[in-house]
Amino acid sequence: MLYRGVAERPLPALLVTTLSKGSTLKIAYLVNQYPKVSHSFIRREILALERQGFEVQRIAIHGWAEPLPDLEDQRERQQTRYALRRGVLGLLLPMLRVLVTSPVSFLSAVRLAVRLAGESDRPVPYHLGYIAEACRIIPWMSAFGAKRVHAHFGNNSTEIALLAHALGGPPFSFTIHGPGEFAQPLGLEEKIHRASFVIAVSSFGRSQLYLRSRPEDWPKIKVVRCGLEKAFYEVPVPTPRDVPRLVCVGRLCAEKGQLLLIEAASRLATRELRFELVLAGDGPMRRELEEAIERHRLGAQVRITGWISGEAVREELLASRALILPSFAEGLPVVIMEAMALRRPVLTTYIAGIPELVCDRENGWLFPAGSVDDIANAIEQCLATPMDELRKMGDAGHRRVLALHSVDSEVSKLAELFRTGELHPTAETTIHDIVPEEAR
Repeated sequence: MLYRGVAERPLPALLVTTLSKGSTLKIAYLVNQYPKVSHSFIRREILALERQGFEVQRIAIHGWAEPLPDLEDQRERQQTRYALRRGVLGLLLPMLRVLVTSPVSFLSAVRLAVRLAGESDRPVPYHLGYIAEACRIIPWMSAFGAKRVHAHFGNNSTEIALLAHALGGPPFSFTIHGPGEFAQPLGLEEKIHRASFVIAVSSFGRSQLYLRSRPEDWPKIKVVRCGLEKAFYEVPVPTPRDVPRLVCVGRLCAEKGQLLLIEAASRLATRELRFELVLAGDGPMRRELEEAIERHRLGAQVRITGWISGEAVREELLASRALILPSFAEGLPVVIMEAMALRRPVLTTYIAGIPELVCDRENGWLFPAGSVDDIANAIEQCLATPMDELRKMGDAGHRRVLALHSVDSEVSKLAELFRTGELHPTAETTIHDIVPEEAR
């Protein structure tokens, strides 16, 4: 079937109201690159939807030849279709077919792409290319029987989903994570206006989408937090170890603040403080970080792992006293959830959605972004904290992350939106639901 007419009228009310919780609903997921080392939260979301009775089609633009240390990601790649796998030539025939069979819709999509290009930092040819990619994936979704398509991130994947809808594809929705999506010109106002609903992964993220949308569209912006699998935390976990080791997990890039972390480590070394620091990850700033480590003569205290599997990240967290993340810009990092689920306190900056999860001196330490002195002081406080107190902080973090970030409970909210387009007002867990008034 081809989704003719969908762009001109809303999803029929009969379809919306008859998709009960016992019904099988087919959803297409569209991501720019999938699977990806740093996007395990998307995989967890898809698998949780399948556990709740959905059939999920994986579609990506890139990613069929990327190195993947995680076996689960390797399995996901086998189930994913890639729009660009056959190159530009693979896009021409589907695009010509849509042009011939639906010329009015095609020209409407061209006008829409040109308008979105005016709100983007990418020139018009890129956006015309998104039309070709939309034409490529429409037959895949039609053959699968997808009733909706959901994109992750507000960049090209969401634009392709929007253009596919304009060409007769299924209704679309998307999830915004931040922080890059809030900083880049992505035409979010138009995308939010045309979407069935939009997901933010934190209350802070929702507020940023309010800034970039029309007030009449605010009711369709919902909070569904990233979640953790039960298998991750429903196992015996050792309490924080009495070792002076901290681990920083994330892509080695400017926004994660690792260069300042090395500067802070250098100051601690001059105080003759005993510590170990593990940078778990890789990225464009690795060489600069290695040079900084050498310059400050920190080779004995600081180690960079490169990309490692999810299981290896878990082992690094378990072998540490705490997680440290001195980021300048974030949405709400999944690794903070993972550390707290493993009963490890977190040292991080009070930016974006992080304070919705990390409470200063309760389950971790919050400090200003961009301050070497505050990073060093937080590390020193963590290393000086007695183990009994660290264990209490770890337990508090464990309780909080389970209350806010269980993947099955969060995905049940997303499933409700897929079935009906509405989220029951009580379904969104807030800080007020889990924190006593006297502790706020």
